[in-house]
Amino acid sequence: MQTRKQDIRTPVTLLTGFLGSGKTTLLNRALRDPAMTRTAVIINEFGEISIDHALTTASNDTIMVLENGCLCCTVFGDLIQTLNRLYHAREAGEVEFDHVVIETSGLAEAGPILQAFLSEPTLEGLFRMGAIVATVDAVSGEATLAQHPVSVRQVALGDSILLTKLDLIEPAEREARKAALIARLGQINAAAIVLEGDDPAADPVRLMRQLMADPSEDPRAAKTWIEAALSAAPDAKSEHEGHAPHGHDAGIASFNLIRDEPLPREALHLLLASLEKHLGANLLRVKGLVNVKEEPGRPAVIQGTQHLLHNLTWLSEWPDADRRTRIVFITQDLPSGELEEMVTLLDRVAHRTALARLKAGGAEPARPI
Repeated sequence: MQTRKQDIRTPVTLLTGFLGSGKTTLLNRALRDPAMTRTAVIINEFGEISIDHALTTASNDTIMVLENGCLCCTVFGDLIQTLNRLYHAREAGEVEFDHVVIETSGLAEAGPILQAFLSEPTLEGLFRMGAIVATVDAVSGEATLAQHPVSVRQVALGDSILLTKLDLIEPAEREARKAALIARLGQINAAAIVLEGDDPAADPVRLMRQLMADPSEDPRAAKTWIEAALSAAPDAKSEHEGHAPHGHDAGIASFNLIRDEPLPREALHLLLASLEKHLGANLLRVKGLVNVKEEPGRPAVIQGTQHLLHNLTWLSEWPDADRRTRIVFITQDLPSGELEEMVTLLDRVAHRTALARLKAGGAEPARPI
């Protein structure tokens, strides 16, 4: 057994959810607890209620507010600068924290923020995404999901989904409406844990400081991570030489690319570059373990949203005897049939191009997959 190095990066919890879904209320409840003293908080205000000064003082002056814009666009650069300022302030002994919470505005995209922690060079080695928590208003949640695509994307990326305002629904219809909403959320993101506001597991401090294992650091975590992604879609299949497209909610679709034979490194890079170019903003999330021909003893880990080439990391070893390439794509507003055709075509083109380049260079081509 190899000794695994300790991950010294500071974990970050991303708190997302549509306008009025209860993010600030949840965060305020958490900050009243002394257990949050060593948690730095970054708040993106965009027409939402400010956190009060008493809580700011209680949190050791590590609450920082980014105003007049969404984290995903106008103040995204400010977020990167803020995180770096926090790090250097801690190094100088000016502040103390061992966890960061970012509360987005209700209109912000969670995907680009997640992407920053996977590929932003200035954050590498300093911070990592620990978990994404999405809040959903039980009163208006179904209507919001139907009318606002950004709310669907927020839910689709959540590791945990918290139902809020259940107490505001009439008791006679509460259970039925809750069940319907949970079913809808499961169609969007079957891998997420759905919690209710009064659930003991929904303790605000636990949610704000939870830590998901990083699949790029631990083979065992990677095994759990990819298996959960593969099984999350309804009627998911494990096909040795095939694809498993899955329909989801309101434009959400997933597709599993599974291959027995290793991919040449060149084919993998061509495939990822093509997916970035052709799927773009439609690509909500990708999770994958890839058997690369030139690296038989260790799998490549792919995770990200719209930009994949910068998100390729390597595990030190395979988690078990299953060494198939397994990649899960989750998209929005791209029908599963079109997704299947596109990925299949790009996969074939990338592989053939890689083989042609290998032959041109005099190298022995890999066996077709």
